[in-house]
Amino acid sequence: MSTYSSLKTDPGFIPSAVQTSYLEAQMNAVSRSFAVVVASLEQPLRANFAAAYLLCRVADNIEDCTEPTAWKEARFADFETLLADPARAPAILTRWQATPWPGLTSDERELMGLNSGAELWRIYAAIPAEDREIIRRWVWAMTDGMRRLDEPGHEPVFLDIDGVKVTAQPADYNQYCYIVAGTVGHMATELVARRYNINGDLGPRLLEAGEACGRALQKTNILKDFAEDLERGVCYIPDAWLQTAGRTPLTFGGASPAFKRIVFEDLLAELEVATQYVLDLPLEAADYRMASLLCLLPALQTNLLAAQSSAKLFTTRHDYKISRLVMAQCMLDARRMVNDNAQILAHSRKVRAEIRNILS
Repeated sequence: MSTYSSLKTDPGFIPSAVQTSYLEAQMNAVSRSFAVVVASLEQPLRANFAAAYLLCRVADNIEDCTEPTAWKEARFADFETLLADPARAPAILTRWQATPWPGLTSDERELMGLNSGAELWRIYAAIPAEDREIIRRWVWAMTDGMRRLDEPGHEPVFLDIDGVKVTAQPADYNQYCYIVAGTVGHMATELVARRYNINGDLGPRLLEAGEACGRALQKTNILKDFAEDLERGVCYIPDAWLQTAGRTPLTFGGASPAFKRIVFEDLLAELEVATQYVLDLPLEAADYRMASLLCLLPALQTNLLAAQSSAKLFTTRHDYKISRLVMAQCMLDARRMVNDNAQILAHSRKVRAEIRNILS
């Protein structure tokens, strides 16, 4: 039976005004779009999600730094230590601050040092142990998966196709999306399930769907950023699919309608699960339903825009992004339908049907 308690768990960590200001400033510095999503949450979820997101950014900064692999491995070991014992932050961040962190922006370097980074670890340390353990486990799962992407024999498998790193099979595509986003879906769902005492068969169902939500958002970003990724020698769309188009997307030569349908059908299936995830969320979790819609609705519109510009896809003109006006409409739609499952389902079905019709 799908159940949840009408009583929330303990209040959890409620940040001070100074800490709230810090989290908001850091979130806006690294991702304004996700900052809007996090801002829709009530406390303590807002602080938990913001801290978790910034911890993921710390891991990204280590990976993005242009220092040698051995140096990065030492920093990842430090990071794992900090996730387990944030009280060691002053000593470790003092060491980190003395390094130049080549390849990072000034804002990114600030987060890695004592002056700006220490507050993040103080906030993380103040989060109750059970919530902190959820964050630690999934942030490290993401980090460990990312740092091992280039290891021989480690999944996902990447092939070298004329100098471009390409995932080999759909399973590798899914595994990559799990590492970088599915883990976040698990973490978010566990934090919400604990906050609202979700139990019965609903908890496991949400956890499974939460992973698909993460993959759906990541696949949307992969399609959106295809040209940018290819310019740096990476393609996350699997070679098994690319071969059906003669691998022409890898040279910005466009793609056949059949190839596009394969890519979009996979994505639409993930978005269908993501929609059901929102529908299954208890109405009491209204803020988290809103946050989920603020991810789902723009993803639907982004993929609709891509379908409408399908002639440009996988060419040098592959460039699209929903306008501020469309994003504003998504926010209005989210507020309108947040507690109305019938509207959510109808809207998602309508957009997905439009995409399929365009590509037919």
